[in-house]
Amino acid sequence: MTIDMTIQPYSSVEDLAQGVANLVVQSAKKAIDERGVFHWALAGGTSPKLCYECLSDAAIDWQKVHVWFGDERCLPVGDVERNDDMADQALLNHVSIPESNIHRIHAEWEAQKAAQQYCDELSLIPCLDLVLLGMGEDGHTASLFPNNPALLSEDLAVAVYHSPKPPSDRVSMGYKTLKAARQRVMMVTGEGKRDVFEKLCSGGDFPISIDNSDWHTTL
Repeated sequence: MTIDMTIQPYSSVEDLAQGVANLVVQSAKKAIDERGVFHWALAGGTSPKLCYECLSDAAIDWQKVHVWFGDERCLPVGDVERNDDMADQALLNHVSIPESNIHRIHAEWEAQKAAQQYCDELSLIPCLDLVLLGMGEDGHTASLFPNNPALLSEDLAVAVYHSPKPPSDRVSMGYKTLKAARQRVMMVTGEGKRDVFEKLCSGGDFPISIDNSDWHTTL
């Protein structure tokens, strides 16, 4: 399988973070100008964190931004390993976004219950304007891991059990939701991901193999 992808290389993680931050600003302005709202899904990880820090003083109309999360770990609220806690510390606590515009995954609940609640919320919007995604060394994205049943679900959000990375229980946006987004930006750094990235570019099939995606990488 060959996927349609554009690749933007960077010389450093810092340059990548700033480049993607600039893209988020442009995407937000376009969405707000055209539709009056910007629906943006955040990723976890080191590179996205640097990107969010770059956006803390960006010229974005935060009152018209709705933030979503690509996935969340089933951990207590406030746990430093949660993606929403990282996003709070790096960005959301520093901008004037209304709390009602932050759509958290209630992963402190049981995974299936939290996934159903997120399905209900996602069903209220046409689609996401921009999804930021990372890639694991096994080619997973969000919490959609190779050979995990959650990858095959048609639901807008899915419960993920038996994750190969702790914690074993998670909640993720479904593959259907990621593919339906108007724009997908993949942020890939780390030498350990080079092999999968090269296989992907040669037609390898991984969870992150989504057509019409923009890849931003230091590899």
